[in-house]
Amino acid sequence: MIAFDTNLLVRLVVIDEPKQAAIVRNLISQHSVFISRTVLLETEWVLRTVYKNKRTDILNFFRALLEVDNTEIEDSVAVSQALDFYELGADFADSLHLSVCGSALMHTFDKGFCKTARAVGITPEINVIQLR
Repeated sequence: MIAFDTNLLVRLVVIDEPKQAAIVRNLISQHSVFISRTVLLETEWVLRTVYKNKRTDILNFFRALLEVDNTEIEDSVAVSQALDFYELGADFADSLHLSVCGSALMHTFDKGFCKTARAVGITPEINVIQLR
């Protein structure tokens, strides 16, 4: 098994360097690939802020990665759950933070933390601390 850094995933999406994208596709075809949550987190940030990719395109890319037979996404169940929150408009980092905290009650000052996902009742309980 090999592991990917962020820049390899970005090459697959933006194909701004065709030779590098071809190398990445070749690596995926020849190896099992481990992708960490932190690489996904950074990839989302780069695609959104640097390349101005749409949320739906990023979401579709990440969901496709979860389906590729020879990719192993760190804590894929939590990542899948985070993508559900992200699809509803939550920040991807917040979504990952919440999805991996298990039974620990998430505390935040951020009133917008996964707000839409909370409103439809798909998140675990969150304690939004109110300042008085």
